[in-house]
Amino acid sequence: MMKVIIIGGVAAGMSAASKIKRIDKNVEVIVYEKGEHISYGACGLPYFVGGFNDDYTKMIARSKEAFEAIGIEVKLKHEVLMIKEKDKKILVHNHITGDTNIESYDKLVISTGASVVVPPVKGVCRQEVYYLKTLEDGLKLQKVAQQPHIRNVIVIGAGYIGIEVVDAFLHLGKNVTCIEFGNHILAPFDSEISDVALDHLKQKGANIKLSEKVIEFTDAPVGCNVITDKTKYSADLVVMSVGVRPNTQFLENTKINVAGNGAIIVDRQMRTSIPDIYAAGDCALVYHKSMQEDVYLPLGTTANKCGRIVGENIMGAHKTFVGALGSAGIKVGDLELGRTGLKESDANRLKLNYKTVVVDSYDHPMYYPNPTIIKIKLIYEVGTKKILGAQAIGEKGVILRIDMFAIAIHNEMTTDDLGMTDLIYAPPFAGVWDAVHIACNIAK
Repeated sequence: MMKVIIIGGVAAGMSAASKIKRIDKNVEVIVYEKGEHISYGACGLPYFVGGFNDDYTKMIARSKEAFEAIGIEVKLKHEVLMIKEKDKKILVHNHITGDTNIESYDKLVISTGASVVVPPVKGVCRQEVYYLKTLEDGLKLQKVAQQPHIRNVIVIGAGYIGIEVVDAFLHLGKNVTCIEFGNHILAPFDSEISDVALDHLKQKGANIKLSEKVIEFTDAPVGCNVITDKTKYSADLVVMSVGVRPNTQFLENTKINVAGNGAIIVDRQMRTSIPDIYAAGDCALVYHKSMQEDVYLPLGTTANKCGRIVGENIMGAHKTFVGALGSAGIKVGDLELGRTGLKESDANRLKLNYKTVVVDSYDHPMYYPNPTIIKIKLIYEVGTKKILGAQAIGEKGVILRIDMFAIAIHNEMTTDDLGMTDLIYAPPFAGVWDAVHIACNIAK
């Protein structure tokens, strides 16, 4: 009987484990998870902290007991310290008992995810500084966020998580300052879209500071001071969100190939450079369909898909990952933002011959109540008019329209193709010419 060991029990790991058991219930599958929880939706953490959801168990897709009921052995608070790939063995530390054991495997899956980046800033280890990556992080932050003396919150970093945390604390009625080293928020979006979100956050009361660097945390009578290269801020609570890095440090003594940032290099069947070892999720690179190259794309959607492919291929299939597009969405106050495919800087880096259009159109006709504007930016290839990327922002109807663009890019459609696609027309939902049609038909 084959024995499969999976290191990491959140998105990719549990997708792989479940797929293996669905194919053959007799395969021995053991999951080692360093944390206290498995199979949870980390993307829901900011909404839990912000009080949109008050029950953390709703974020758990399937419990440990449910996995064990289908024959998957789950070992929580177990950390894999080393892989001995020549012997097909791993060294595992049990954080509950303190014991360390050696386990053998036939096939191994590395799905250890990523950890938050802790910047080398003086005083960063203060008790006022929190992070938000794991469910354990979320439980701690949610508890302290509810305390009435927490009034002044500083969020460092204005990426997806940072801005979601800003939105969460605004929802809790806190005074929120966000400090970003770069010159605009939400780097995966072009400025035509992210600037709209920036203005909206300011209208909601957020204090957004761009092109500013945090250099030190110091004592204060209450809370702490955040010292930047421009000024000083007083904080009752700080949330650090300056990026993530793959959890692959334990691979240093192996011959598994990793990229410069530490992410595991895999082929499109999720195989590492070592036979019988697979990797997927936030610890690994992934193929980008539009860029036609491997990139680091720590998204739950991609992790789940690649984990499923790992499970199938361990069981004898030869499934190839079709590629990601970096499709992602975010709620910012009353606005939706979505993006897929290439942004302009990607097209420039790849030296593509492209054009862009930016258009404002309504989500449904003016003669039906509450029409709202959707701003769409479309990137397309000159000549062929093949769609390369799309971004949008608006109060409603944005995300599903970006999904339309994702399908179009995945299938290499042109603006002409999508501009004449037979989409639904009904006054409560869309006009006879949808916002997607209008953006595509303006492309020349």
